[in-house]
Amino acid sequence: MDDAVELADLIWQLRHELSRAMWAGENADLKFRAESVELELTVGLERVREPGVKVRFWVFDAGAGGKRAATTTQTIRLTLSPIQPGSAEQPAIISDDELSNED
Repeated sequence: MDDAVELADLIWQLRHELSRAMWAGENADLKFRAESVELELTVGLERVREPGVKVRFWVFDAGAGGKRAATTTQTIRLTLSPIQPGSAEQPAIISDDELSNED
């Protein structure tokens, strides 16, 4: 599955990119509240029958459709709600609701 990424790795990378955007936006004049992040993914399911059964979800590149004729895929939608570190109730802030230089 050369054109696939494990679902856990994709979510880790998304978390990393959102954290980087939050860090970059800390001192920006314009900030955004991350209410939710919606993903639509094409996934395949793989079962590994080694000691202990493993199930892994692979996320495929949308442009690689013809390369995986033997793999059954499904489209799933995930809605993630980023939260502030240390506060499960507050949505993550990529930047302020208002401009800090506003008069």
